[in-house]
Amino acid sequence: MRDKRLALWKKDILDHRPQITLSLIFAIIAVVLTFISGLYVERVGTVSPPDIVLDNLPVIDLSVLYVWLFLFVLSLFIFYPLIYMPKKIHYMIGMLSLFSVIRSGFVVLTHLKMPEGAISPLSYSPAVYDFFSFSNYLFFSGHVGLPFLGYLIYRDNKKLRRIFLFSSIVLAAIALLMHRHYSIDVLSAYFITYGIYKIGNYVFDYKAIRK
Repeated sequence: MRDKRLALWKKDILDHRPQITLSLIFAIIAVVLTFISGLYVERVGTVSPPDIVLDNLPVIDLSVLYVWLFLFVLSLFIFYPLIYMPKKIHYMIGMLSLFSVIRSGFVVLTHLKMPEGAISPLSYSPAVYDFFSFSNYLFFSGHVGLPFLGYLIYRDNKKLRRIFLFSSIVLAAIALLMHRHYSIDVLSAYFITYGIYKIGNYVFDYKAIRK
């Protein structure tokens, strides 16, 4: 049985090799744009506006959860389909890449500085996280948007959807309590991510993938 499953997994990967290759190229482009946009906002972030929510919230250090819950969500987003849904892995990678590309565009148009008093979680984070962690990379929140995207696209798995939705809500609260994001970053993430989901389904032809 195990050998049969492995053979089916390999067949699904090979059958979708062109799509997977294209999705990986798109992912590389997304990573490059994320890094470039991150360097840009570090240099030009100029405004630290008042925020009615943050002004009334205490600053609480929840760095461990902020870093590792997000990394757990990211790993689940990528590795679950790789292991259990190989015929859809290119769709998942494509959606994640589209999310990153669109977020890169938003942040370079929004010149915000990190809220005053924000806690830096870098002492709790691995090097790969630090490499893509930029203090002024704010609008919209990736910590909130990515798990919500997982909630939207894993529509056929109720358990996964609950995990992603719960993680999105928890990370939204953590981002605000640590003053890592403005309230607009958190709230807008849900609306913009839904738009990304609809665009991605059109671009990557989700109906064809479901067949």
